[in-house]
Amino acid sequence: GCELTASTKSYTFQVDEEDDSDHILALSVVCLTDGAKDECNVVEVVGRNHENQEIAVPVANLKLSCQPLLSLDNFKLQPPVTFRLAAGSGPVHLAGWHRIMHREDASFEDDDDLSEEEEELAPIMPAKK
Repeated sequence: GCELTASTKSYTFQVDEEDDSDHILALSVVCLTDGAKDECNVVEVVGRNHENQEIAVPVANLKLSCQPLLSLDNFKLQPPVTFRLAAGSGPVHLAGWHRIMHREDASFEDDDDLSEEEEELAPIMPAKK
């Protein structure tokens, strides 16, 4: 997790570029913490789209008197991603999880063997009427 405040308005989660594993970051909860004022606190997620252009999307608008907490049901993101306090002074706490999936070297020789076996199977005949 991380905390966004008036003095620390952003937090970037990134992974080592040389890491060949797949990483998933999931945002579970965004909430106001002790010391928050009754003002709108807007949290944005800043990432890159499929054309590698930076985009910012608001994911939470919290106010102490009406919505101090928001559950995002494990909103999945692909690092690198930046969380930014676009409005308000916080403090806003973000919590979630990070999953690392290691890629295994796959040999395609087994796939070739399977396709040869499939060619040896008898063709499917239509049913007799």
